[in-house]
Amino acid sequence: MTSLTRGCRYSVRVSPQMANRIVDSARSILNKFIPDIYIYTDHMKGVNSGKSPGFGLSLVAETISGTFLSAELASNPQGQGAAVLPEDLGRNCARLLLEEIYRGGCVDSTNQSLALLLMTLGQQDVSKVLLGPLSPYTIEFLRHLKSFFQIMFKIETKPCGEELKGGDKVLMTCVGIGFSNLSKTLK
Repeated sequence: MTSLTRGCRYSVRVSPQMANRIVDSARSILNKFIPDIYIYTDHMKGVNSGKSPGFGLSLVAETISGTFLSAELASNPQGQGAAVLPEDLGRNCARLLLEEIYRGGCVDSTNQSLALLLMTLGQQDVSKVLLGPLSPYTIEFLRHLKSFFQIMFKIETKPCGEELKGGDKVLMTCVGIGFSNLSKTLK
């Protein structure tokens, strides 16, 4: 389903060896599905790196239909929560990306609310978007849209089948409010 996977591993004020450990563990899972994986590494040290040590991984997969799905994880700040091993972070981030691919849709779960906001503020015309299962954040965001803009979405569930692979999909439809910038000067 994906044509390529790219990522960026970053680390600040930790050993550069953490980079290789994160990349190797993420690749150990992703290489089972697609061989075209490239994860860039970015290590910052010295005064310009700030005062907080840590590391993280951001992965993006492009589907054969041109949709970009992403997943990102970062280590916990010092003194906040349990310490995270680089291998665990890499594997967990790869699993999150695979879950996003399985969920499918035109937008990954972290950006569902942004797509719905843009539909709400768009032209006074019908807008549609196909999403994977709605995240709890998106469900709460729909409640906010209803209370702020008095807008309702038509929600149609599309069970997975021959045409739609992966998890069940949700087709969201609304008519935008036609928001325009009043400060914009007309020529």
